[in-house]
Amino acid sequence: MSFSATNQLRNTCQFPLQPVTTQMAKKRDRRVAPSSNRGKDRVESSDQSSDPKLTITLVLSFCVAAAAAVLAYRIKYAHPITNRAQSYVHQRGLVKIDVNYQEILTASTTLENAKVSENTSGRHYKYPVLAYITPWNSKGYDMAKRFNSKFTHLSPVWYDLKSQGTGLILEGRHNADMGWISELRMAGDVWVLPRVVLEAFPAELLTKKKQRSKAITLLVNECKEMGYDGIVLESWSRWAAYRILHDPSMRNLALQFIKELGDALHAVSLERNDKQRLQLVYVIGPPHSEKLQEHDFGPKDLRSLGDAVDGFSLMMYDFSGPQNPGPNAPLKWIHSTLQLLLGTDKNSALAHKIFLGINFYGNDFALSGGPGGGAVTGRDYLSLLEKHGPVMRWEKKSAEHLFFYSDDEYNNHAVFYPSLMSISMRLEEAHKWGCGVSIWEIGQGLDYFFDLL
Repeated sequence: MSFSATNQLRNTCQFPLQPVTTQMAKKRDRRVAPSSNRGKDRVESSDQSSDPKLTITLVLSFCVAAAAAVLAYRIKYAHPITNRAQSYVHQRGLVKIDVNYQEILTASTTLENAKVSENTSGRHYKYPVLAYITPWNSKGYDMAKRFNSKFTHLSPVWYDLKSQGTGLILEGRHNADMGWISELRMAGDVWVLPRVVLEAFPAELLTKKKQRSKAITLLVNECKEMGYDGIVLESWSRWAAYRILHDPSMRNLALQFIKELGDALHAVSLERNDKQRLQLVYVIGPPHSEKLQEHDFGPKDLRSLGDAVDGFSLMMYDFSGPQNPGPNAPLKWIHSTLQLLLGTDKNSALAHKIFLGINFYGNDFALSGGPGGGAVTGRDYLSLLEKHGPVMRWEKKSAEHLFFYSDDEYNNHAVFYPSLMSISMRLEEAHKWGCGVSIWEIGQGLDYFFDLL
């Protein structure tokens, strides 16, 4: 990597502490689907134009500024989440800042096939762990079976609830893999809650009692017929895109719908355990600025839904984008979001219902040759390491690893991808608050990541 390219990202690494898009769920789907499927079930985010020179002035002076502050933060808040002697990656000293690419390549081939594969049954993280699986990334299905006992909840991305004429239709049953669910249940007691994206026209759905009742009936009946343990519902970002949440009366209807759905699910006993009830996990995004906007999900909404919802999947990723390259989920952003939702009380009664989002994917940002970027999965990441042999860098303020490389056309790139250290610090942050975690998505990570869970 040339000196000029390093300076380029250093000059651009002064990131604002707000995410780059109001449609976080859409970007998340785009990051995992093949190009033909990207964003097919999402609302497009608004265009974000920027001066390229201004963009470049936004990526690593950030890196220079806060070493002392971050060190103090880590000393103050670094609480061990478990007995780390049980974690093989900790025993081997792999959870560290000064990692090099050879160690990552070696670990990905030898450790995953040896010791890590032997350590699939013990849980190191005591709070709930929800993992997403996507049908376009089959590795996730295998990881869910292999590391079954690491998870409390699994959410395959299977369903969409859509408007059809004057009615509603639930699409996605063809994605359901009942053989896979049977294997999971023979191996452990993980809850299976498929994700449902609520794509129905919100004005029709929320203002008409028959539509609301129909939607709830469709979802509850699908759980009964397919033997699911509940659902993960995603709707808030779509309602925000339709400006439903800006109207107080419509917002109340939206919250009321979620409560009614939760009550209906809780009224049904599980097929495999009549002492337990169907669960509702609700997807929420972080605020898009330091001050809550009308459409943001805030602490009042959290308290309003606290009794009706069993968990809140908080999407703490996609902080940066091609127009402002940078980290996936800065630690300070995570901390400030949890503080905004839960207040300063780290023993909040609702903290255990927050499933802090952790990304198992990364981003490859083009720093020259025009703005651009794309998702990086574990396979992509290892290929880039092997091809370019880069110097691994630790970005202190965000607490993420990155590296630079030049492609075959001599364009400079910056790659941010999770590391054992970055994941460990986020687990510690969640543990400090008493939160669970949710992972998007397990087919995109490296196998030895699971040893931390």
